[in-house]
Amino acid sequence: MIEKMNAALLGCQPSGIRKFTALAKARPGCLSLTIGEPDFNTPDPVKEAAKSALDQNQTHYPPGVGERYLLERISQFEREKNGVSYGPDEIIVTDGATEGLYLALRGILNPGDEVIVPTPTFGLYEPLVTLSQGRYVPMDTCADKFQLTAENLARHVSPRTKAILLNSPNNPTGSVYTPASLNAVYQLAKSRDLFVICDDVYAQLVYGPYQSFSQYQDIREKILLVQSFSKPYAMTGWRMGYLCAARPVAEQLAKLHSYTVVSAVSFLQRGCAAALDYDPSPMINSYRRRRDYVYGRLTEMGLSVQKPNGAFYLFPSIQKFGLDSETFCLRMINEGNLAAVPGSCFGADGYIRLSYCYSDEELCQSLDRLEAFLATL
Repeated sequence: MIEKMNAALLGCQPSGIRKFTALAKARPGCLSLTIGEPDFNTPDPVKEAAKSALDQNQTHYPPGVGERYLLERISQFEREKNGVSYGPDEIIVTDGATEGLYLALRGILNPGDEVIVPTPTFGLYEPLVTLSQGRYVPMDTCADKFQLTAENLARHVSPRTKAILLNSPNNPTGSVYTPASLNAVYQLAKSRDLFVICDDVYAQLVYGPYQSFSQYQDIREKILLVQSFSKPYAMTGWRMGYLCAARPVAEQLAKLHSYTVVSAVSFLQRGCAAALDYDPSPMINSYRRRRDYVYGRLTEMGLSVQKPNGAFYLFPSIQKFGLDSETFCLRMINEGNLAAVPGSCFGADGYIRLSYCYSDEELCQSLDRLEAFLATL
């Protein structure tokens, strides 16, 4: 009966990140730099808030879009941290950023609508667009150092373009879009009836100046802002996030949210409110130090790589070795006992993604193995 199932679902591929992580785990002694997950534990104040909520029996249905206290705290946070104004009635608490992205795409796309996605990019976007009956339109940014230009956008826009999906800081490159890149999208969005979806899940993990596209509040009715508690607060297993949109749009997406998951978990919302009061600077400083170390080692090895300004990934080029990225990574596991993620998983063959969400000792040993492997090519 498999052939009778949803054709779009059957055409989706399993996660390449999970595939190479599993290959590494199956090989004794293999080190892995594949997973983009903080190696820190959730801060104690966040856990205590959730425990307290459980003790207070906050285990019943919450309001579908989220508890009022959390919606108000998110509104305050976005205003104070990012300078954008979304009222509590313009916010939906979601089951992670993944649900927020699904709501955004499923809620705006009609069959055949196109979504421009700058690549390299996270592998989740193409399946979500496809499952939402849209058409995924990748836009290669490698030649522009992972930035956006008006010329590149113009080559990819069409009468069917419904949205542009931005991820800054970017997974897998760690790049942060410059004001020029954001302005190129802004000028296009002002002139056309299209949405801009901002996947800002790494927005707090930055090492310098940062602006989100959501700053363009004069076109706020076209912006869908997706955020997550996972990355900045080491809460990946909590599966909590939120979506912000102008009220008329948010009201429609709230219907889809209710039909999809009903609501986010009630007692976890207390933990999320506590997270927004927590300062993640110590974790960010650790990531910055690790970034500098890994970047330095890669450049010493002669690899071409841009120094990332956010997130916790580096995306070095392997083109000079004459191997496609999957072959490179398979050989590195089998011959070098080290796992990374092929760039092909992000729409950019010729690169590999290295995560530095690992201890100093693991990073040192991993880079020693990478250096030894490169010497054999």
